[in-house]
Amino acid sequence: MATSIITSVGLKSLPLVAEGKVREIYEASNDTLLLVTSDRISAYDVILENGVQDKGTVLTLLTNHWLNTVLPQHVPALKHHLVSLNIPRALDLSSEQRAILRGRSMIVRKYRVFPIEAIVRGYITGSSWSEYKQKGTVHGMPQPSGLEQCQAFPGGPIYTPSTKAPVGGKDENITPDHARQIVGDKYADKIENLALAIYKAAHGYALEKGIIVADTKFEFGLDEETDEVVLIDEVLTPDSSRFWPAADYVPGRDQKSFDKQYLRDWLTGEGLKGKEGVSMTGDVQARTSAKYLEAFQRLTGESLDQALAKLEN
Repeated sequence: MATSIITSVGLKSLPLVAEGKVREIYEASNDTLLLVTSDRISAYDVILENGVQDKGTVLTLLTNHWLNTVLPQHVPALKHHLVSLNIPRALDLSSEQRAILRGRSMIVRKYRVFPIEAIVRGYITGSSWSEYKQKGTVHGMPQPSGLEQCQAFPGGPIYTPSTKAPVGGKDENITPDHARQIVGDKYADKIENLALAIYKAAHGYALEKGIIVADTKFEFGLDEETDEVVLIDEVLTPDSSRFWPAADYVPGRDQKSFDKQYLRDWLTGEGLKGKEGVSMTGDVQARTSAKYLEAFQRLTGESLDQALAKLEN
């Protein structure tokens, strides 16, 4: 089902709380938010001028699949922020606005956000590979000698947090000890342990579907009433993770991917890495969209249209 590419929603009837590279967050009630995922795409911390077909819907419905179908079976103690994919009738929205928001919106509970990205890496690639080649470390932590590019870490996945930069800024890789200083001793271990548990569960599930989750990043919030750490934001999507086709995996080289690595490679090849004001060609848009849709279908076992059909109108 072809839909328009939505790069901005711009609701005027609800208070705008925040706007990120991809999402717009609105006040829905005293204790909930309307989190809308656009079709915008960023690479190397720069937002591209044009978007990717169906991207916002893929990210939203895939997040829902992880939170409500997969993770409860494997990490039963996990608490998350998602309330519903259906927009309350009480919200002051036109039928046209509701049609745009359908499938790309989540009603989520409000929590105080921990100001770090909880990154878990199962394989040495990207910035971790670059650091390792120079220093033999990953996020400042020494690693065994002789590792190959894209090799699985010998001791299993590692927790490699980063700072959470504002829009337009760049996240900074930090050590777990630095993250502990930011979030405090009371919550540091809980965040790390949850991030590792979620990654391991997701890695095992995805591998059965023919996808390697090479690395991913999570965000967590604090339920100040119960003092519980809560998983928030998007989860295990092609935007927040590296997805590799398992059948093509060979360590020692770059991997094929289902995520936006294709876009990163195009930008680098065209000399556009990190530059503002860049628009994708139609071919790059289409191929990026196809990769996102294939990842969705493999991981959920259904097409995007089938997943959308389950939502209330």
